[in-house]
Amino acid sequence: MVKTWDVIVVGGGPAGLSAAVVLGRALRSVLVIDSGKPRNAAAVGVHAFLTRDGLSPRTVRTLGRREARRYGAVLSAGVVTAATCKPGGFVVTLQGGRRLRSRTLLLATGVRDRLPEVPGLRELYGTSVHHCPYCDGWEERGKRIAVWGRGKAGFEVARKLLGWSSDVVLFSDGPSGLRRAERARLAALGIPLHEAPIARLEGRNGRLRRVHLADESSVARDALFFTHGFEQSSDLARGFHCAFTRSGVVRTGRGEATGTPGLYVAGDASHDSQFVVVAAAEGVRAAVRIHQELAAADETRRLARRRTRA
Repeated sequence: MVKTWDVIVVGGGPAGLSAAVVLGRALRSVLVIDSGKPRNAAAVGVHAFLTRDGLSPRTVRTLGRREARRYGAVLSAGVVTAATCKPGGFVVTLQGGRRLRSRTLLLATGVRDRLPEVPGLRELYGTSVHHCPYCDGWEERGKRIAVWGRGKAGFEVARKLLGWSSDVVLFSDGPSGLRRAERARLAALGIPLHEAPIARLEGRNGRLRRVHLADESSVARDALFFTHGFEQSSDLARGFHCAFTRSGVVRTGRGEATGTPGLYVAGDASHDSQFVVVAAAEGVRAAVRIHQELAAADETRRLARRRTRA
């Protein structure tokens, strides 16, 4: 624990790397620690990111890491197992026991999707099985689309996907939990509802072909969108007793600040609008606020030294 970094960033995705670029350009010492397990690793391409549309997530990360290094950020592979507040900043503990110190801490650890446990899904995930219509709906436009979800979430996603295809079927994998009015609305919209449990997904070369049900029936489909939600990829924010929203993301304030001085959370871990471009923007917002905090502290120290010398 010899060096004290201005900022340690936990997570090397779009939020963490964008913050590292901004802080590096502000001449701050930045260490990015990344576990190498991004949420979108299975995705074919990144979308809704101007000038980066269609690039693979791996390519976007490679370009981001190159830019962060250009401005002096240090990138390190590792898993952070603990982080605590100490006088003057934070102490971060890595798997294996190594400890690092920083004046501020940015958690850009993201979330992970809850993948349904059914045979055949993981082989199709990212190619023809998705969780975000805005990310992948265009690629599946006009095709035979399945929606896997219950209650309001399944109902709303099925309705939404009619904007991409007129052939949408809702699978609830058991009792749907839908009210009579919601069932009537689905019927009026021409969206069939299947409540039998899903037995398996049939596909080939990453493309879905059929959804097989426990009652031995099956429905031909070309793509599937599921609504099983997500969870935090890391418990570090809970260790600082951060406030969470009802959807399970960290509640942050101006510049992605939390209730703990010097602690910031940016990216998917702190907002429901979970796009690569939004996460990158949040990393920038956090970086600006962090730099302002550090600059104010540096100014106070300079003035104190001048008074001491006088």
